[in-house]
Amino acid sequence: MAITLTEKFAPYTDEQFKNESKRSLVTNQDFDWTGAHTIKVYKIQTSEMQDYGRTGPTGDNFSRYGSIADLNSSTEELALKKDRSFIFNVDKLDADETQQQVEAATALARQNREVVIPEVDSYTYGVMCTGAGTKPAAKALTAESIYSDILAASAALDDAEVPETDRVLIVTPSTYQLMKQSESIVLNCDVGEEMRQKGVIANIDGMNVQKVPANRLPAKFGFMVAHPSATVAPTKLEDFNVHNDTIYSSGAVVTGRICYDAFVLDNKKKGIYYQATT
Repeated sequence: MAITLTEKFAPYTDEQFKNESKRSLVTNQDFDWTGAHTIKVYKIQTSEMQDYGRTGPTGDNFSRYGSIADLNSSTEELALKKDRSFIFNVDKLDADETQQQVEAATALARQNREVVIPEVDSYTYGVMCTGAGTKPAAKALTAESIYSDILAASAALDDAEVPETDRVLIVTPSTYQLMKQSESIVLNCDVGEEMRQKGVIANIDGMNVQKVPANRLPAKFGFMVAHPSATVAPTKLEDFNVHNDTIYSSGAVVTGRICYDAFVLDNKKKGIYYQATT
C-alpha cells in the first residue's frame, strides 16, 4: 500500500527549498512549462536608433522614422536534464505503528535538508560559474586586494548595464574572512532574519553578501557577483511516497523524485562575474 505525500508534504518541501536553499537569491523562475520536463524561455531583441527624417522619407525608406526592421524574437525550449531519486526504509522497530508516517515525514525533511538541497545548490552554482559572462584569470585573493577585486566585478556589471538592484556577492567562508581582514571594507551587517536564512550576512557596495559553504561551490571558488535575471533555475518536485508493508521491508519505504536544472541565458550572461582563485 502506498500513501502519497505529494498533497500533504509537497508544500512543506517547497518551503524548505525557499528557506534553506542558497540559490533562490541568484536565480529566477521566469519561464513557462511546456511539458513534463521542458521549459520555454523568451528572448526579445531590440531595434537600432536612426535619424528622424523631418523633411520626409529618404531613399528606400517609407517612414520618417527610418527603415522598418523586424523585431527579432525567439523562444528557446530547455529540457531539464537532472532527474534524481532516492529511497530509504523506516523500520517498524524504529517507530511505533501509529507514528510511522510522522517518522517518515521527519526523515524526508532531513533528506531534503542534508542531501537534496545541497546537491541542487551545488549543481546550480557550478552551472553559473561555467556560464558566467565575465571570468578573469584565476588569481590569489588577499586581504589587501579583495576589495579592489570586488569593485572590478561591480564595474564589469555596470559596464554591461546590469541592473544595480538585486545583485548578490557570493563568497566562501575563507573569502569572507579576507573581507573582514581588509582595512578598506566596511560591511553593513544590518540584514533581516529572512535574508540571513538565505545565507546573507552583510551588504557591500549595494550588494547582498551571501556566504555559501565551500562544499556547495566549485573547487578554486573565489567569489561571484550575480544578478538573478541571468540564471533560470526550474525545480520540479514530482513524487514523494510512503509505501507501508511491502514485500521489500518490514516498515515504511520512502521514495522521492526530483527533476531540476539550471540555465545561464546567453543574452544575460554578463550578469554573472566569476573570480576563481589559485
